[in-house]
Parts: sequence; structure tokens; C-alpha cells
Amino acid sequence: MSPAAVNPTAVNSRAVEELLRPLSARSLVASALLGSHPPVLPGRLLVALGERFEISGGTTRVALSRMVDRGELTNTDGVYSLAGELLERQDRQDRSRVQQGEQSWDGTWKQVVVSASGSAATDRSRRRQALAKLGFGELREGVWMRPANLDPQRLPSARADLDGQVTWFRVSPLDPDDAAALAADLFDLDSWAATAAALHEAIAQARDRLDQDSGDGDGSDGGEVAAGFKLAAAALRHLVHDPRLPEPLVPAGWPANMLRLAYDDYEHAYQQLLHNFSKSAV
Repeated sequence: MSPAAVNPTAVNSRAVEELLRPLSARSLVASALLGSHPPVLPGRLLVALGERFEISGGTTRVALSRMVDRGELTNTDGVYSLAGELLERQDRQDRSRVQQGEQSWDGTWKQVVVSASGSAATDRSRRRQALAKLGFGELREGVWMRPANLDPQRLPSARADLDGQVTWFRVSPLDPDDAAALAADLFDLDSWAATAAALHEAIAQARDRLDQDSGDGDGSDGGEVAAGFKLAAAALRHLVHDPRLPEPLVPAGWPANMLRLAYDDYEHAYQQLLHNFSKSAV
């Protein structure tokens, strides 16, 4: 049984509108640094960027201070750098941008069964977050699975969060034809693909606007800076949740690599706009 084709009728702008949610000061700071390589930016630029989103300078400075206190950022003479969990998140984000090609897969799956009992709500939440970061889908309560096609040593901190709480298995469906249906049940592929296609369309439109405006002014228009920033952040958040299935399980028309290519092209042009904004703001 081959994977089902992506349903094109599910593509709509509402998916993008839901992703382009208003950004809090913390989300803005995190997104700006997550998209920077290296992830280092001066505080005055982050404050100026916040003002483009109608976030006051005082609110952004409070967010920066709290993020430093939580170990999410470091501050050296007013220059902020990612640290801790956010730095690991950037690694996951960067991995998600790498185009997926043919992958070696022997048809087996990784299965995780929760063996801990009586866990506190915070422990259960942390466990679920770790499994999601590792690309597992929940088959039923306490049982998580994914194809065994990814580097087993990736994201060691997420695996460490599961120590002593789960039992690991390597399994195979008795009927190989059930694999595609199992993947669809685990990861809601139609929904992911519909949102990816909608983001691809929005990025194409934004790219056209950048081309049209490239000869106008200094390229530091606040509206386009803010709109482009939210769109880029939304695309990266979505790519992080690509289940990265092996080729035999990928539905026909799967838009993941199409979105990656569009994002890379847009990001190159948007960075010039952001550079011009930085020069005018700092």
C-alpha cells in the first residue's frame, strides 16, 4: 500500500493566519536570536525590533532580564546570546532546514513504552515534550513510535529527560503494508502538509513583495520587517515538526522540501531587509 496523496483542498490561508500569531516580547527575542547565526544580537537592536511590533522598550528589556535569569540567554555588555534550552532549540531548528533526500531504512520502527508510574504532571509534560522533540508520535497513551530512520544519538538532552521513565523497543509491523497507515495515524500528515503548502504560498507572495520593493527607499520599512519576521518564524516552527519520514512512507506531493527551498530563498532576501533595518535602528 503506497502512502496517500496530500489533499490539496485542505490548503487554505487560515492555517497561515493561525501560525502568524502575535508575538510576546519573549517570543520576539527568542525568534530573533534563533534565526541569527551566530545567535548573538545587541540589546538595542532587539528593543528596536520590538518597537516594530508595538512592544515598548521597557517590556522588551524586562523580557531580556528574565530570560537571562532563567538561563535562556547570556548578557555580555549589552549583547545577548542564546543559552540552555533555546540554544538546543536552534540546533533542532537548523536540522529541520536540511533538505531530506533518500534515507536508508530497514523497515523497522522505534517504540517507546512509558514505564514510570505515578509521575507528577510536570514530569509527564516534560516526558511528552522530549518524545515530541525526538520525532515520536503517540499511538495511544504511554506508547510512542516512529520509523527507525533518524540518528539515534541526536538530541542527547531530550533522551536524558527520558532516562528511567521509558523502555525502548525496535519493532516491525507484521504486515509491511500497514506502515504507511500507521505513519498517517501517528503524525496527522494531511494537516501538516496543508499548512506547509499554505506557508509556501505565503512565502512566495512575500518574496515577490521584496523584489518589488527592492528599489524603494532603504529597505527598512517597519511593516515589511514585522510581517516578514513573523512569516519566517512561522515557517521554521512548522519545519521543526516535520516527522521526516523515510521515502517509502512519504505521501505523494509531500511539500516539506518545497517549503525548505522557498524558505531558504526568502530568508536570503529578507536578511538584506533586516540588515538595512539594523543599520537604521542601531
